[in-house]
Amino acid sequence: MGGKTPITTRTDYADFYPLQTRGNDNDIYGHMNNVVHYSLFDTAVNGWLMEHGLLDPRTSDTFGLVVETGCKYHAEMGFPDKVTAGLRVARLGSSSIRYEVALFRNDEDTATAEGHFVHVYVNRETHRPSKIEDNRRAAFQSLMTVEAQ
Repeated sequence: MGGKTPITTRTDYADFYPLQTRGNDNDIYGHMNNVVHYSLFDTAVNGWLMEHGLLDPRTSDTFGLVVETGCKYHAEMGFPDKVTAGLRVARLGSSSIRYEVALFRNDEDTATAEGHFVHVYVNRETHRPSKIEDNRRAAFQSLMTVEAQ
């Protein structure tokens, strides 16, 4: 067996999206329920897209459908922690993109959780795969780290 993969830090990510935990994010053990991590990934990615003018959930001709997610948990977090999502693009295909998202608790430098999130872009009407448009592609390339290029 190989060595343990190091936990990522803020310097490993290209951009950031702030998030706030809520009281109902905590489970009976007093920390954030694992399903909430996936919701935060979704909020960070789609929030970033909307903030950059790359998605209007009601009117965009194409949008990303989630086809794969995953998460590694490194430490607990929960309400009232503030969370910052680190975003980067690991792979950019003709119609798909793999985001890597890390969740950082409060001002901590190492990730509390690390996940990935794969979108396949589809046409709103047909739900068939659609080529990622040039304006989105350029924005996604800005999220690629040196290792991914």
